[in-house]
Parts: sequence; C-alpha cells; structure tokens
Amino acid sequence: MPVSNKEITGLLNEIADLLDIRGENQFRVRSYRTAANTIAGLTGNITQMSDDEIKSLPDIGESIAKKIREVSDTGSISQLDKLRSEIPESLIEIMKLEQMGPRRTRVLNEELNIESLEELKKAAEEGKIEKLEGFGKKTIENILKEIKEYYRKGGLERFKLNEAEEIVTPLLEYLGKEIKDIKVAGSYRRRKETVGDIDILGTSNNPGKSMDHFVKYEEVKEITVKGKSKSSVKLRTGLQVDLRIVQKKSFGAALLYFTGSKAHNITLRKAGQGKGYKINEYGIYKDNKFLAGKTEKEMYRKLGLSYIEPELRENNGEIDSARRGQLPDLVDINDIRGDLQAHTNATDGNNSLEEMAKAAKKLGYEYLAVTDHSKKVSVAGGLDEKELAGQIEEINKLNQGIKNFRILKSVEVDILKDGSLDLDDVILKELDLVICAIHSNMNLPEKKQTNRILRAMENPHFNILAHPTGRMIGKRSGYEINMDQIMNKAKERGCFLEINSNPDRLDLSDRYIRQAEETGLKLAISTDAHSTVTLENMKYGVAQARRGWLKKDDVINTRSWKDLEKLLKKS
Repeated sequence: MPVSNKEITGLLNEIADLLDIRGENQFRVRSYRTAANTIAGLTGNITQMSDDEIKSLPDIGESIAKKIREVSDTGSISQLDKLRSEIPESLIEIMKLEQMGPRRTRVLNEELNIESLEELKKAAEEGKIEKLEGFGKKTIENILKEIKEYYRKGGLERFKLNEAEEIVTPLLEYLGKEIKDIKVAGSYRRRKETVGDIDILGTSNNPGKSMDHFVKYEEVKEITVKGKSKSSVKLRTGLQVDLRIVQKKSFGAALLYFTGSKAHNITLRKAGQGKGYKINEYGIYKDNKFLAGKTEKEMYRKLGLSYIEPELRENNGEIDSARRGQLPDLVDINDIRGDLQAHTNATDGNNSLEEMAKAAKKLGYEYLAVTDHSKKVSVAGGLDEKELAGQIEEINKLNQGIKNFRILKSVEVDILKDGSLDLDDVILKELDLVICAIHSNMNLPEKKQTNRILRAMENPHFNILAHPTGRMIGKRSGYEINMDQIMNKAKERGCFLEINSNPDRLDLSDRYIRQAEETGLKLAISTDAHSTVTLENMKYGVAQARRGWLKKDDVINTRSWKDLEKLLKKS
C-alpha cells in the first residue's frame, strides 16, 4: 500500500514544527507547511504521481519533491530523523498540545528551560508562565486542562475527519470484496470533527473468512483481537479499526448501538424501558421476544420516535424532539447554491480566478465569492485598494463570458486591532459582499477581542465574520471572545457568521452553531478554498451545520444570488 497523503503531510508539518522550535528562518519553515497544505488538498495519492507531476504542484520544489519520494521509497525522511535526534522527545510532546505549538514551546524552553509536560505543569501551577508575553490566565487554565486530558487518554492520537476518510475509503473498498452491507458507525458516522477509532459493521455468509480477509489488509500493523464476529487491528497510521460481523436481522440494532454517543444510547434505553422493552445491539425485546432490529428506522419507530439523523445522536434533546415529531429537516449538501469564501493565486491560493470559477460551476454552483486577503496579511501577498480594484475589473470581464454563473466580487478583509477594517470604505462599497476576519493579535483579553469584532460590525460594509473563533483543530483553541455578544450584535446589524468547512478549522463548532440557530442568526457555509480541489470540502461544513441542527433556511448560501443579494443589503 502507498504511504498516505496524511502521513506525508504529517511528516512535512513535523519538520516545520521542529525547525520552528529551533528558531530557523521562517521562510524555510513556511515552505514545508505550504507544501503540506497542497498535499492535504489532493484527492489522489501523491506517491502515485510522477516526479514531474509532483514538482508541477504549487509550493512543491525540487527539495521537497525529493523528500516525498524518499518517504514513498523508505517510509521515512532522513532530515526528520536527524531533527528528532537533536530535539528532546518530551519537547515535541509539549508542542503537540493544542494551546502550545512550536513557537510557544520555544519561548518556554528558552525562558524557563521547560523540556517536559511535568515541568510545564509545575511552572503553570506555580504562576511562572503568566509572566511571559502571550500566556494569559485563560490560556494557562487551558494548558493545564489539556495536560490532564492528555494523561487521561494516554496520549492517544485523534484524527481529523478528512484524515480518517482518506484512511477509511480504501479500507471499505477492500472489505467490500468479502463483506456485505458495510457501514462505518461511531463518531465517524456522526461526523464529529475528530475521531479516535473506527467502528465498521457488516454481514457475511462466512464470518471466519471475512475476518481473515480483514486482518490481511496491507495497512494492518498489529492485530489486537481476532474472533469470528469481532476483530480489532491497528493500522500503520496509528488508527484503530474494529470490525463486527452481525446477523441481518440485527444489523439496524447494531448500527444504532454503535453509532450513537454513549449518552444518546442510555437515554434511548430508558425510553425503551418505559415501554417495557429491553434494547441492546441485537434488537428490541419484550419478555425475550424479538420485536425489531433489522433497520434503524424500524428500531426508532418501535420506540415511538421519528428517525434521528446520525449527526444529531449526541443526547442534546433529539430524542424528545423525535418523540414530538419536531426534529429539523437538516440542510443537505445539495441545498448549497454557492460558496462564499475562496482564494486565488492573486494572494495565497493555488489557482487562477477563472480556474476557481469553472471548478465551482462544475460542482453545480450558481456563484462563487472570490475573497483574496487584504494588505494586512502581507505573508499571503494581500491586496491593497488598487490591486483589489484591478481584480474587480477582471471579475466584471469574466462574468460577461460565463453563462448561468456569477463570480461575486469580495475580499477577506482583516479586522485590525482597534476594530477598523484593513481597506478603505471607498473600495469596499464596490463589492458584492465583504468577508471580515482576524489573523493577528489573537492573544488579546476576552473583552478587548470581543469589542474589536463588535466595532468592526459597525462598519456598514461588514457582511460575514469568517472563521469566527480562529481555532485550528489540534493546534490552537482560538481567541477568547464573548460569543453571546457577537451573535446578538450580528443579528442586530444584519451580519452573518461563517461555518468554515476547512477540516483544520470547522469553525464554528457544533455548539456555537446550535446557539446561532436558537438565537435566530443565519450562517454561511464556506470552504475557504485555496485551490479547485479544496472547493470540495463543502461537505465537511454541511456536516458541521447538521450537527448544529441547521435547516436549509438557516444557511444563507442555500439561496439564489438574487435572494442572497437582498439578504446582504442592510436597511
């Protein structure tokens, strides 16, 4: 089996992290990160490409192409092995904490000589860290929580949803040669942001043969358990996979049991007990008589409940809503009419404006907002007023030649530290919509950070707040803000918040999406695509919206441009 894109991006990002810890040149560090981002956005495996094809990819030069070939041939990168030998493993462990990252790790190492989690914990508890710049009280509290959770879980790795998909897709194709009715359950089916392991269910006329087939998968590193109905393996990527072979009459019961969260399943069992039923992974029983189990719908119906979509099975009121027949008709990927955040090679994207537009139209969209960065993000080659005016002219010309599609004139304008916007109102009023975002000064106290966004919303051209909390899954928890105030202000001002579909962000979280829905604040689902390939990440944002109970009408880009334009205009 070829080395996965996830493994390669992980190795390149690790090189970048270790170089960053050592204080190496930031251009060099960034070159590894941008290459990793390019690979992460590919749909096919990079090791199956020719050397020339690899070198033709954006942000991948001769040196990194050689490293990709090296890991494909040997499974490792000699430069990374050398860096690992020079930097203490315990320091790398610190760096992997969400609140830390390479730069904060380097500061702690240089200023306080911290080289282990225990030393970090002690320094945090003794108040030594709060004297350093960038380590506020809330950040330190979160660091201590992370360390506690890390020890509780034994340092187990979690996989982002897209990473898990890359691993699971070829596995399902392989299993399908011997196993029927294959379904992935668990947090993967609930479309959680990250997954710790994979639960797969199937049926078979020969379970023993099916299990033999499963454990012989080429990616299997270790067989933990092997039985006739259940086997567990650990793959080379570190992901644990459990396979269960169940009887057809119990398949729905097993799928229901292994999909729902623990809390959902407990509440479901209590609902059954109220009717005198016993519920388990084999079916619904009364006085040892089998009543239902073949399908999930049959199971829910027997309990007097309407069908509950997998994304909702978290015990957040869905069972009561199902009993009353009041579950929302969740937004679907086919409801999306356009994408409201995408970047081109005018700044830090990989493709031209025309290429992005054609790719969006091919996906069936009616419009695409081109939202290149503003001048504040100099590292991405952000546009100033004159450059943006030139892009507006280019879009106007392209729109004349594209039928049944519209490129929306937009920008991802930075919210500056004082809450003003990075571009003049004179140019902003020429745009179809304005996306506003924070990319700097992320360590401001909660009140100052909140007021910064609230002031930005006063600008009459402010439409959508991009990646509202600034979090990066597994890397940083985001800035400290009062989301109640921000949502209320957005609703008052006729502004909207974004659900960013980038699998590294998925920002807003499902909790905040639910809060927005309850507040009556509509949201946009955007990909923040930096290439034609990553336009396809919309599915992750839609899944996140579904987890937050959103209906089609709750999402602004389920509308035609004509209707969306009316919604964006402020009275």
